[in-house]
Amino acid sequence: MIFPYHQNSLSFKAENFNLVDFERALPYHFSVLTFLHWRHLSAAALIIFTILFFPYAAHARENALNILYTGALKGELEPCGCSPETQSGGLARLSGYISTNRQQLSPYILVDAGNTFAEATAQGRFKNEAILRSFALMGYDAAALPSNKAIKAVKSGLKINISSDEKLVKKGMINILLSGKPVAELKAVKGWDVIISSSGEELNEPVASGKAVIVSGFPKGQKLGILSLKLNSKGKVIGSSHRWQALKQDVAEDPIVRAVLKDYDQKVAALLKEEELKPVSGGPYLGSESCIECHQPYVESWKATKHSAAFATLERVGKSKDPECVKCHTVGFGEECGFLSLKATPVLANVQCESCHGPGREHAADFSPLRPVGIEVCLKCHTHENSPLFDFQKYYEKIKH
Repeated sequence: MIFPYHQNSLSFKAENFNLVDFERALPYHFSVLTFLHWRHLSAAALIIFTILFFPYAAHARENALNILYTGALKGELEPCGCSPETQSGGLARLSGYISTNRQQLSPYILVDAGNTFAEATAQGRFKNEAILRSFALMGYDAAALPSNKAIKAVKSGLKINISSDEKLVKKGMINILLSGKPVAELKAVKGWDVIISSSGEELNEPVASGKAVIVSGFPKGQKLGILSLKLNSKGKVIGSSHRWQALKQDVAEDPIVRAVLKDYDQKVAALLKEEELKPVSGGPYLGSESCIECHQPYVESWKATKHSAAFATLERVGKSKDPECVKCHTVGFGEECGFLSLKATPVLANVQCESCHGPGREHAADFSPLRPVGIEVCLKCHTHENSPLFDFQKYYEKIKH
């Protein structure tokens, strides 16, 4: 799919398709995409198209073209926020970076190589809608998305062919292939100037294969890839350089894309209808207050840790009804008789004793041993993505009792 216009020094015209049509078409696209196997979108029919650019604007560098690329987002809208000082990525930051640096980056094209969407759950569909809306606002020139119709953009000037079909190399053009294949397989593909993979592999530097330069979108959009092509007077690629642009908290967000993400948060929150949630009595979880009778010193020690206020951190950032966040800030969320909502099950909010030691009802009845706390328990939530600085020994010192 091609998104027809952005404020680059290059202009586009898509046949039978414009930004207004794109916004109106979102519900239709999702009614169709629902029936696809979302885990294999990169293997679905992908858009094939050609872009021909206007001559460079006055501020653009001569004989150069920047390819800004993403891939392997896999439904990631932004970092979870648990470690803001180290986490990178997010659609609002991506858009903010491009908007702020548009003049320095021009002339450029912005493309996504695929493996873009989340799974087809109710929450996943809201994510994918937010991604499509954000891509349109950012002015993506090309994205490897499912479609049953090719859309072409035609203008005079520099000729660029972007395709997801390995066979559709075009003579006399800059040929860019978008692919979901791993880099090792792409080395055998011939005829392309640039190959962008969405396999999720992390490449520090591009891989050279024949005349082709192979790059791979950074997993979950944590960094923006910038491949700078050096061109001769005939528009042929004669060299390239590459860099990664981190998208950390020092990058200003685009408020318009941020509004899209806030709308997503509201839609996800609406999935949780508190009036329909009723706690079930007799479940395996009791809550930390039930532990005080025998373990008061330990409970008091827990109250001094960040675990005891984990749910409040979600409330501060508007994520208290996001299932992907709630599961690591409560007791037993998603399990039988576990946390449902703050209204329905307030005693199971926060990371409590049973989050680490397991359900306590049987222990309270017969004093059977509880689960010891080892690194494998912590790594369920302290993943590399969510907690990149996690060190078991250092973190354990903060909670041991």
